[in-house]
Amino acid sequence: MSDDTTGRGLLEVLAEPHLVDPVLLLAMDGWIDAAGSARVARQRLVEGDPGQRIARFDTDRLLDHRARRPTLHLVDGVSRRLEWPALEVFHLESTADIDVLVLHGPEPDHEWRAFAAAVVDLCRHLGVRMVVGLGAYPAAVPHTRPTRLSCTAGSPELAERLDFLRASIEVPAGAQAVIEMEAGRAGIPAIGIWAQVPHYLSGSSYPPAAQALLAGVAELTGVEVDQGPLAEAALAARTRLDDLVARNPEHVTMLEKLEAAYDDLHDERGHLPDGEQLAAELERFLRDHDA
Repeated sequence: MSDDTTGRGLLEVLAEPHLVDPVLLLAMDGWIDAAGSARVARQRLVEGDPGQRIARFDTDRLLDHRARRPTLHLVDGVSRRLEWPALEVFHLESTADIDVLVLHGPEPDHEWRAFAAAVVDLCRHLGVRMVVGLGAYPAAVPHTRPTRLSCTAGSPELAERLDFLRASIEVPAGAQAVIEMEAGRAGIPAIGIWAQVPHYLSGSSYPPAAQALLAGVAELTGVEVDQGPLAEAALAARTRLDDLVARNPEHVTMLEKLEAAYDDLHDERGHLPDGEQLAAELERFLRDHDA
């Protein structure tokens, strides 16, 4: 490991398994994740996989425990143990063909530069060939169309590896973006993939977005994930939403406008002038019907 003082003491390496061209997936809690899509995708990756914990970060330095408090376990009024928030790297065991590492836990509150330097130092040490971040954001898109993925990439070549949406904008960055930038500077390909979630569903569960993220990971890295009940949940969600919207002709019209904007090949960004208003109307309607 490097002795770079920017990340010294933040990272403890617990094991050094033999890895061949591993991929590191970033799926931290606390940043933009509409409908919890990245969280669901991560859970699908690690579900039933005991994994091997190979590294952990010093959360006393990285986290504000007043915002992310430990859990106190009481038994008959006796304090038995404290469960502290953990930020760790696991080596998955279920992806036998490709070595997959997953960094998950709460997004740090402090020392982002040092944290990113430590993550990239670990990547160099383990020979990581690609870093992939997962996220999701609300967009003026309909649930009746396939979930689109957009990207944040370190190079045009990476951005073009999939049919990603690409934009030129200025947005607040998360810790995953800092890692992606630091990895790119270190010569490690890094890309963030983001699922577009319909505005009116961003506060509830939306399995199709998690499906799209897993498909994006598979196409980028070759990691195939058994979707298990996720596919069935996505179909059930679509059926329920179709039924709810069909009950109100006005909302059918709104949905058709969202579909028209999505299908407009002349507008790659899927812009809809009054998309916020349409989405707000649908969101209120679905909330009233307990979507």
